[in-house]
Amino acid sequence: MNILKFRSQKELNQAGAGMIIEILQTNPEAVLGLATGGTPVGIYQELAAAHRQGLVSFAKAAVFNLDEYVGLEHGHPESYYSYMQRHLLGKIDIPPKQCHIPDGMAADLESECRRYDRVLEEAGPIDLQMLGIGHNGHIGFNEPDEELEHVTHVVELHEQTREANARFFGMPKKVPAQAITMGVGTILKAKRILLVVRGPDKADIVKRALQGPVTTKCPASFLQTHPDVTVLLDTDAGSGLG
Repeated sequence: MNILKFRSQKELNQAGAGMIIEILQTNPEAVLGLATGGTPVGIYQELAAAHRQGLVSFAKAAVFNLDEYVGLEHGHPESYYSYMQRHLLGKIDIPPKQCHIPDGMAADLESECRRYDRVLEEAGPIDLQMLGIGHNGHIGFNEPDEELEHVTHVVELHEQTREANARFFGMPKKVPAQAITMGVGTILKAKRILLVVRGPDKADIVKRALQGPVTTKCPASFLQTHPDVTVLLDTDAGSGLG
């Protein structure tokens, strides 16, 4: 596990974008696993800028999102479909047919999960999976539990997660109660993993995830079992590490 700390958010964003650009320059048909939330926004801005400058093309790549809220239409401003269009996909040259996001409006959510797994299996393995981390250690929307799901599944979001995401919706009760998420097993199949974490409020969970025991009570701790993980931290998020 390669852990890098940055004093500058700009440098962190450039490092994260640089990893993705390097992969695409080496393999234009790379399969990328992408994340949402506040953490990746700066990295996506750097990628969009690099594309405008002609430094990278996504035309032959495929992207798979980690998750999507259940019950939000594509046009909802806080759906992850809208998020990805706003922050990255609408600003680069990737064809829509190569962009994959779970359908949180599917009539049969279990069938949608199996469909997503099939498409992943056909395209994969993922060359680089980007992740953030929740305050309770979730990756994707894999919440702490007695057991963790291996494949794509519907998850009941913990209240702590809904409260953390309330800043996007205005209040916790407006945050959907469920989401579709890739399973931990699917995440760990990626050839490389990029974990990005910012802020002092994440320092404790970063320490637990990277230096604590591997446990289903902290899903991110399973990243310790992966052979190729790069962790990008700002100085606040990394302040608890020895």
